[in-house]
This record gives sequence, C-alpha cells and structure tokens, in this order.
Amino acid sequence: MAIDPRQLRPSELCRLLNSTPMGEVIGERQLRRHRTRAGLRIAASNDPQRVDLLRYVAWLVRQHHQTGPSKQPADYAAMKEAARARNAELSAIGRDIGDIPDVVDPKRKDRAREDFRFFCETYFPETFSLPWSDDHLKVIAKIETAVLRGGLFAMAMPRGSGKTTLAETACIWAMLTGAREFVCLIGSDAGHARSMLESIKVEFETNEHLLDDYPEAVYPIHALERIHNRAKGQLCNGKHTRIVWTADEIVLPTIP
Repeated sequence: MAIDPRQLRPSELCRLLNSTPMGEVIGERQLRRHRTRAGLRIAASNDPQRVDLLRYVAWLVRQHHQTGPSKQPADYAAMKEAARARNAELSAIGRDIGDIPDVVDPKRKDRAREDFRFFCETYFPETFSLPWSDDHLKVIAKIETAVLRGGLFAMAMPRGSGKTTLAETACIWAMLTGAREFVCLIGSDAGHARSMLESIKVEFETNEHLLDDYPEAVYPIHALERIHNRAKGQLCNGKHTRIVWTADEIVLPTIP
C-alpha cells in the first residue's frame, strides 16, 4: 500500500522512521513532544492530526542548527528556579498526549454501536476470519441483547469454539460503545481472569482498527506505550485522563 509522506499518522511515521537499517530512532512519546513544540508547523496541510514528514525533517534541521547565546540566570537562585521550571515543563509535555485524533469512519462506528456481529467482523478481522456457525450467531444475538437491553443467559459451547474470545470481544464492545458503565468478566480462577484481562488489554494496546474509530478511548492507551505507571500522571491538553491500567482492573480514559 502506497504511503503519502506528507499525510502520515503519528504511528505510521514512527514505523516508517524505525524501518531503516539504523533501527529504532524515535518513539511515539518523543514524537508527541516534538509535535507539541512544533505545533502546526509540521502538521499535514489539510489534516492537523497527521504529520508532514518533509516539514518535520525541516523543523528538526532548524532545531539542530539553531545557534545563539542563551540567556543565563543572574544568580544561583534564579538558575535553580529556571531549572525547576524547565524540568516541570518537560515533565508536563512528556505526560500530555495532546489532541485526540479524529474518528476515521463515523458511520462505521455508529453502525457498530448496535451490531455486535458487525463490530466483531470489522474491528477483529484476523480473529473472526472464518464463517460463523448457527450456534455462533445465536450466541452473538444473545450477547447483543444482554449488552444493549439487559438480561441473563447461559450457553454451553464445545472447547475451542471461541467462547472466551467472544466474551472478551463483548467486553470491549460494551466499554467502547458506552453500552455499559461497568463491565465484569469472570474467569474460572484468578489466573484465568487475569489472563482474559491481559488479552483485552493487548487488543486495546495494539489493535489499529479500534484506534481508527475509537481514538477517544484507545489513543490514550497507546500513548502509555505499555509503561503502566504513566497512567496516573497522564494528561490530555492539561487535564488528567484518570485512566487506570493495572493487572486486575482497567478504567478507560476521561477526555475533556
């Protein structure tokens, strides 16, 4: 697939720059800091959420060659305060994820809100690549009813038929669409429950399809870069996202 270097999503830009023989040269965290400092100077001309690689390179070159004496603080106290302010600014920039990207396909997202089967097929095409059986469709319909309108049901299926995967995907669907404020997935024991939660977290962290249409929830998760202790201090345009990302619990971010 052709890539337009003047219309790159941040994740695409990182992958592109890290694909040379030099190996990894930039991470999404560093790119966010650069985007915050450069502002619209490195943004794509018709989409401020994307990056123009040529403008970005030009900005980096200018930053590298900028010269001129920096103004030094007059005394030790002023120097100490300047260092404190600089460190505080760098810390805030590093914790602030900036603007949330736009939804790629609002119509697709709107349809998925009421259609669990469509959600599975659209956002998890690699997982649900085989044709559905009649039993699968019955389970999908029951899950959809329980999530959207409430109710309880019990369904037995053979081992290896996708029960756990459907249950995990249903949890993701219920959370992302806002159909349920609290979602609880119960395993046979603590280890199994943590394993299922970890599977859900991996989807949030790596599924680009979810990132496309649910950036308000998924983009802040990607910004953690699997460093979970960043969650407590994460900001979005100066406001705390209040995201929780632990081994036993996840709370999706609140975006101002």
